Amino acid sequence: MSERSERIIDAAAAGYPTAADVNVGDPIGELVVTPTEITLFRFSALTWNPHRIHYDHPYAATEGYPGPLVQSHLHGSYLARLVVEWAGPRARLRRFRWQNRQYAIPGDELRITGTVTAVNGRLVDCELAETNQRGETCAPGRATVELPS
Repeated sequence: MSERSERIIDAAAAGYPTAADVNVGDPIGELVVTPTEITLFRFSALTWNPHRIHYDHPYAATEGYPGPLVQSHLHGSYLARLVVEWAGPRARLRRFRWQNRQYAIPGDELRITGTVTAVNGRLVDCELAETNQRGETCAPGRATVELPS
């Protein structure tokens, strides 16, 4: 038995941007997350990452950290989430990259923001940033998304 479902979404009617709606300098929204130790444990399990530094507080302390570290790919997934939630289900993420510059631990408030930096037809470039509650940039990034016309 199989089932197939298809939705046709009018991006403008659903509140998602179209290529004609977007201008350089436009913000793409904000996402605020506070990872917990359970978040890190689950993400480690999901990504088959057995490194103890992401879930074992005493082990993280032996490495000189105040707690388990947020995984590098979890930082990236938060950045990507902001872009795809802003762009909507008819958009396509064409390029994405990020760097990890500052560690984060459970309880840190991570604020993910983005700004449109270029519009070339249906392709929209965005500058992304994840900062902690101290204003430190944990993960800068860039994305190119193809929006519907």
